[in-house]
Amino acid sequence: MNKNKSDSRIQVIDRATALLDSISRYSMPVTLKVLSADTNLAPSTAFRILNSLIDNLFVEKDDTGKYQLSRRFIRLSHVQHDAIDFRKIALPYMEKLRDKFDETINLTVRDGDAVIYIEKAVSNKMMHVQQIIGSRAPLHVTGVGKMMLGMEAEEGIKQYAKRTNLPSYTRNTFSKITPLINECIKSVDQGYALDNEEAELGVGCIGVLIYDRYGEVIAGLSVSAPIQRRKKQWIKPLIQTGSAISKAIGYKKRANI
Repeated sequence: MNKNKSDSRIQVIDRATALLDSISRYSMPVTLKVLSADTNLAPSTAFRILNSLIDNLFVEKDDTGKYQLSRRFIRLSHVQHDAIDFRKIALPYMEKLRDKFDETINLTVRDGDAVIYIEKAVSNKMMHVQQIIGSRAPLHVTGVGKMMLGMEAEEGIKQYAKRTNLPSYTRNTFSKITPLINECIKSVDQGYALDNEEAELGVGCIGVLIYDRYGEVIAGLSVSAPIQRRKKQWIKPLIQTGSAISKAIGYKKRANI
């Protein structure tokens, strides 16, 4: 016997869709009671489906037990949005920072287990650090790269170490897993990372992360200089500039509701 269209529908998918539609209508996280009423689902049924949606990273539950669409779901629903050339957005900020420090400012993105230099504002000093656009560096030897690893927490860092075997480039390179984990986690916690001659002797950098509109890491910003010229006073302006660039490309801190 042929089933008609209504008979062939899968009930649990219909219910999950109804819950997602309901959540999307609210600008703030919403309670199970409201979602149950909106969808005419029993609270126990709605709760069970919402838990499955959480497991599949389509829904998030905040500390108060309310529900909201996940950043992953929002990204998937905006696949066709116009791409933002964040290099053009970042460059004026980088140039201001270059003029403030009189040192080279770099913009990098992650590609697998490396960072790639995609933009720079070069110091006018005769002696300055020069990174070639398109050049690559392993994550564990750069400030930005260590922060990107730190965002993956201990297990992610261990997997990186297993894939790469942590090759050494100088005597200061983190070539052991435990010190690297500690350094990466500490860097994320404090909001910046240092490269202490880990990629090249005589060169040091300070790095911060840049976030997109979904709260995901999209790039890294760093100042590179001969190690003897690097200053702790650069940390605060660098963090502020990274935050300004993130805000300019749509990043907003999510309020705890």
